[in-house]
Amino acid sequence: MQGSFRFSFGPWNIHAGADPFGPAVRESIPFNKKLEYYKKLGFDAVQFHDDDAVPGLDHLKPAQIIARAKAVKRALERHGLVAEFVAPRLWEDPRTVDGAYTSNDKACRQYALERSKRALDIADALGTELIVLWLAREGTYIREAKDARKAVDLLVEAINDMLSYNARVRIAIEPKPNEPMDQAYIPTAGHAIALASRTNDPARVGVNIESAHAILAGLDPSDEMAFALAFGKLWSVHLNDQNGLKFDEDKTFGSVDIRRAFNQVRVLDKHGYGQNGEWVGLDVKAMRTQKDEVATRHLANSREMFLRLLEISRSLDDDALRRMIAERDYEALEIHILRALTSGRKRPK
Repeated sequence: MQGSFRFSFGPWNIHAGADPFGPAVRESIPFNKKLEYYKKLGFDAVQFHDDDAVPGLDHLKPAQIIARAKAVKRALERHGLVAEFVAPRLWEDPRTVDGAYTSNDKACRQYALERSKRALDIADALGTELIVLWLAREGTYIREAKDARKAVDLLVEAINDMLSYNARVRIAIEPKPNEPMDQAYIPTAGHAIALASRTNDPARVGVNIESAHAILAGLDPSDEMAFALAFGKLWSVHLNDQNGLKFDEDKTFGSVDIRRAFNQVRVLDKHGYGQNGEWVGLDVKAMRTQKDEVATRHLANSREMFLRLLEISRSLDDDALRRMIAERDYEALEIHILRALTSGRKRPK
C-alpha cells in the first residue's frame, strides 16, 4: 500500500531571520499574511503552537481563548486550509525554566497542566484532535537536580490529565535528546512509545518524528519512523535536515544527505503513511542570508525534494531489488540506489 501525501508547515517556518547570535534580518510577516502563502507553495494544513493561534493566551479567560481560536478557524477556511495539530508552548514562560510537567515546583507543574488544557481547547476550536507534545524542558542540566524515575511518573500524570480532559484528543510525543535542556528524558521514539504504554489510554498516545531530532540522537530518521510505524504510532512527521551533531538546524529537507532523505520518503511510502489522514509536516528555517522576497523557498524546495525522491523510489524495479537482497548482493544494491539518486532514471535490470 503506497502512501498518500499532503503537506503542512507552521507559521514559525516563515520568520524574520533572527537567531541566538543576532537580530532579525528580514521584515516580520503578520500571521494572516502568512496564510496566503500556504496554497501558493503547495501546502494544505497549518501546524500551530497554542499561542500562534491565540497570542497572549495566559492573560485571557478560557471563553476568550476559544472565541479567538474559532476566529482563526474561520480564517483558515477562507484560505482553504485546516489545522494539523496544536502544540502547547511550555518552554518560554519563566515558570518553566526548570521544566514544565517535571518541574521541581508543584505550582509550576500546575501552570503547565492548565496551559495544556487551554491548548486542547484551542485544538478543539480549530477542528483538530491532534496535540503534539515537544517536551522541550523535560530534562535536566545536572542529573542530581531531579529524580528521573519520578519524572516519568509526572509525565504520565500530565498526559493522563490531558486524555481525561478531552476524550477525543490524540497526543503525539515529539522526542528530542537535547536543546534547550542538556539532557532530555524522552530522547527517542522508543522512549515515547514506552511512555505511551504507561498512560491510561495508550491507543491515543503516539509519536511525531522530526528528522533533525533523530540525527541529534545519533539515529537514522527512517529507522525511527519505521519503529513508530511498526507500532501504529507514527501520527506526524517533521521533515528537515541536519549537518551533524550540533544545534537543531532545521535545514531544507534533503539538503545535507539526500540518501538519508530518500530513505525517509521510502519508508513512509512503502508502509502507507498518510492513508489514515496523517500529514507530511515540514519544520525548516530559511537561511539567515535569504532576502525577504525569497524567504519561502526553503518550504517549496523541501516539498519539491520530497516529491522528487518519492518519484525516484517508486521508479525502482522492486523485483530487481528483491533479487539482489535474496542473493545478498549488497554492492549491486548499493550502486543501484546510487545510480537512481544521481541520474533519476530507471536503471536496466
